[in-house]
Amino acid sequence: MYNKNVYSVLVAIFAFTTAFGQEITLTGTVKDSTGVGVDMANVIAINTETKALESYGITNHSGLYKLNLKAGANFNVRVSYLGFKTEEFSFTAPTNDVNKDIVLYEQTNQLDEVEVTYEMPISVKGDTIVYNTDSFVTGTEKKLKDVLANLPGVEINDDGQIEVEGKQVTKVMVEGKDFFDGDSKLAAENIPANALDKIEVLRNFNEVTQMKGLTNDTDNVALNIKLKEGKKRFWFGEVTAGFGTNDSYLAHPKLFYYSPDYSINIITDLNNIGEAPFNRRDYQNFTGGFRNLGSSSGSSINIGGDGLGLSSLQNNRAKNIDTKFAAVNFSYSPKENWDLSGFGIYSYTGTLMENQTRRVYISSNETEDATTSTDQTAHLGLAKFSSMYKPNDRFQFDYDILLKQSDDDEIENVISVSTITDEITETKKQKPISVNQNANIYYTTLNSKNIFAFEAQHIYQDEDPFYNAIRDNFAFIDIFPVDEDQSIYNLNQGKNTITNKVDAKLDYYWVTGQKSNLNFTLGTTQSHQNFNSGIFQILDGGAPLVFTDSEFNNDVTYTVSDLYLGFHYKVIAGIFTFNPGVTLHQYSTKNEQLGTTVEDNLTALLPDLYINAQLKKSENIRFNYRVSRSFTDVNSFAEAYVLNNYNSVYSGNRDLESALNHNLSLNFFSFNMFNFTNIFGNVTYTKRIDALKSFSEIIGINRIGTTINSNLEDESLSANGRYQRTFGKIKASVGANVSWSATNNIIDLEPRKSESFTQNYTSSLATNFRNAPNLELGYRYAINNYDNGGRTTTFYTNQPYAKLDANFLKSFIFTLDYDYYKYMDKDNTIDNTYSFLEGNLSYQKKDSPWEFGIKGTNLLDTDTLNRDSTNELFFTTSAYFIQPRYILFTVKYDL
Repeated sequence: MYNKNVYSVLVAIFAFTTAFGQEITLTGTVKDSTGVGVDMANVIAINTETKALESYGITNHSGLYKLNLKAGANFNVRVSYLGFKTEEFSFTAPTNDVNKDIVLYEQTNQLDEVEVTYEMPISVKGDTIVYNTDSFVTGTEKKLKDVLANLPGVEINDDGQIEVEGKQVTKVMVEGKDFFDGDSKLAAENIPANALDKIEVLRNFNEVTQMKGLTNDTDNVALNIKLKEGKKRFWFGEVTAGFGTNDSYLAHPKLFYYSPDYSINIITDLNNIGEAPFNRRDYQNFTGGFRNLGSSSGSSINIGGDGLGLSSLQNNRAKNIDTKFAAVNFSYSPKENWDLSGFGIYSYTGTLMENQTRRVYISSNETEDATTSTDQTAHLGLAKFSSMYKPNDRFQFDYDILLKQSDDDEIENVISVSTITDEITETKKQKPISVNQNANIYYTTLNSKNIFAFEAQHIYQDEDPFYNAIRDNFAFIDIFPVDEDQSIYNLNQGKNTITNKVDAKLDYYWVTGQKSNLNFTLGTTQSHQNFNSGIFQILDGGAPLVFTDSEFNNDVTYTVSDLYLGFHYKVIAGIFTFNPGVTLHQYSTKNEQLGTTVEDNLTALLPDLYINAQLKKSENIRFNYRVSRSFTDVNSFAEAYVLNNYNSVYSGNRDLESALNHNLSLNFFSFNMFNFTNIFGNVTYTKRIDALKSFSEIIGINRIGTTINSNLEDESLSANGRYQRTFGKIKASVGANVSWSATNNIIDLEPRKSESFTQNYTSSLATNFRNAPNLELGYRYAINNYDNGGRTTTFYTNQPYAKLDANFLKSFIFTLDYDYYKYMDKDNTIDNTYSFLEGNLSYQKKDSPWEFGIKGTNLLDTDTLNRDSTNELFFTTSAYFIQPRYILFTVKYDL
């Protein structure tokens, strides 16, 4: 049935596209005077009647070009390339395709004036791709993300972050000024589409001029947004307000100002319709532009974080979400060679979540059905200040400080039904704080042959998670000295972890030629953690019963020291770039607890290799191989018992050692402007030796666990890719993401191998008309296969979707977004279908600042969505309750 419906719509799209008149193709080769094809030449066709740019093309590496033109129309065709005279000729499109070659001659007089009447929709300048946004908008776009969705090679992922050519954007700038450094979601969701002039994709990005070309920056991508002239040196923005059914509301003021010397951005958002502008996942992933210095040397030293494991939103949905958000970003240049910038973010989210979960425990063969209601409030705060001082081209000094603090409360009411029925209330609270400071100095000698880079980073964290469980039955009375003569069991646990971590390294680059350099690195990482925990019971009368034995109280100090010396050689030979290297590490770890000390010392030689094959200007293959060592955090060493949740107790292992990881990746990227084809693919393989493994004893649905180093190896293999091509006014895309992993754990004294094989496939067709409605049709298909100790289960999700954008009667914009889900398992015990429909209708008269709209979310009033997962202990399937239907009436005023 779905195939028949999709076929009917495709036929309609084809008929719709042909209704606008027959098109012919003008093709040929652009050559220079010697007969060599000119790569990246611009070819445009201007309709002589409408004076509009009708079609454009960019030659490929052989000089081929292609234009799609309306039959019977007259055009002026212009061909241009830097350093050559512009060629122009008149062309009347016949009813058949035409081939015409063009010769460009070198420009003899460099002072000749060049009249620029039309801008190319896409142009390439070295590593920068420039999109002229007016060439890609259809009139229905409201935000930056709507414009980005029209650009070839650009995607918005499920977390709202911007991806280019399969790589996540690391920095977004507006007019060269940082926009909330370390996150691209805030830019995608808030910068108005009508303010955009150009979008520059900066590939191989490195903001330190001295370092460009010395390091491998192929995975670094940044965006720079150029504003329309009317938006510079003037305040602009918008204020949106709305009110609707079920007491729903929305208030979304935002204000922007940009000038050469300073800029300021103010974003606020208050709503209860589930549009969370900044959730806990965003907070945890927000780097502020900071990076882990030690990871580049082959070391991974974990320092923990989010000790409570708070519940997170699924697909940014919940039963109820109330959001208050405010953010300010600024930049200021007190001098020409000194830039200051920073931001402040505050977010409050009150979330109600409800789950119905089934867990099938593998060892005991027991099934637990749990209904969980969660009331969570999160106050999240971030602040960053940055300074960049660059008095000349040879010296640069950067300083950054990032503060993160949250105040989290979560209450979970759980009804657990297995062999017994238990009512449990879990309360989790924490107020963690972290301060991250970074100082970098870059210096180049007069002859530019010797370059020094010093980078240092300090991280301070104070985590204080508190856990409380009140329940009718306590599963671990044989371990904990609880008073059983109570009406309920009221268990409490306080924990505190203080971390100080310092990374510092000095790099010396010796430029031995135009295409080669040597790099020597001297560095260190010093991590120091203090961990304390204690457990007590509150008796019926309110008095505390403190468990005083050492097995219930932790007082642990854990340090990791890493001293390393690295050597790398980079050379360009033809189309290849080779960058092999090796790093010598001297590791030492020490944990002090229970009045004794355990130390471990290790010397390791860790190699790495990078190879890049630049097949064409916009096509390459990259290979990376790295051997690394990973160290866990203090929580895994603390031997006294801690409560993870109502049915899980954990005790650490002070004799843990580091694990060895082999990581290989192969990447392919191709961006062909001749036929507007974008292809990227990635294959990654990881092998872990002496990995940290779970060692668990299972009692019914309850678990007593610890961690060990295992001689059983873990492996994972993943591959993803996307093929995207534009055919006239239709953009086609197919993609796949496949992942396999095999892990080994010890369960009830027996080794157990767990394997997962997940497959996600996508395909879509979308139109891109300026004066007609646009439709996108897509299909997503997912297969999740899990094998735990020989027990297998498989889940399937079919998800056809459709999106409609229409601009009609000059003042109306209508958008519709539909997703259909069919979720089932191989054993036919689950077969659920549900759909989501969202729609918007807005009215704004031309040149009027006022816009009026009606917005509908979850119009089909769907109750739940499904999810599945697995680990070494159990299979999980669950139904996740979401917000009801909302109809919202909105008013927006453009400033």
